[in-house]
Amino acid sequence: MQEKHYDLDALYNQYMNSIAQWLPEGVIEVDLDLLSKYHLLHFHEKKSNDTSLTRYFHIVEAEDKLILVNSEFVIWIVPERNGEEDPRTLTLIALNKNGEIKPETAFSTQGVYNDSSLVLRLLEQFLLEIHSTEDLIARLDVR
Repeated sequence: MQEKHYDLDALYNQYMNSIAQWLPEGVIEVDLDLLSKYHLLHFHEKKSNDTSLTRYFHIVEAEDKLILVNSEFVIWIVPERNGEEDPRTLTLIALNKNGEIKPETAFSTQGVYNDSSLVLRLLEQFLLEIHSTEDLIARLDVR
């Protein structure tokens, strides 16, 4: 079976240009409620030897974003600065499944939430959630 090659920048632009179609729930804005849901209110107090963030990704550095790719996911991490506004980071997570890359969720961090360690911890939580949902779907789909 031949592996498909994708222009990840073009895919990102396609998804972002029609984000409402791909992600009807929109981009999740990180706030205290979300941090509480994932038990991340004290994310900065975690020990550095925490292995929960261990995942294997190939890193692709683009001019304006960082792209993480593995056999399950493609993740675009995009720092943005819009004039006088606080910088924000947009993270778009897509499933890399059955030869297709499709957006699954996106989240945005801004202000006090725009911290690299928090972005990575949130990313891990979303990946775990998506992974367990996909496992459940696979188990239910056994015929």
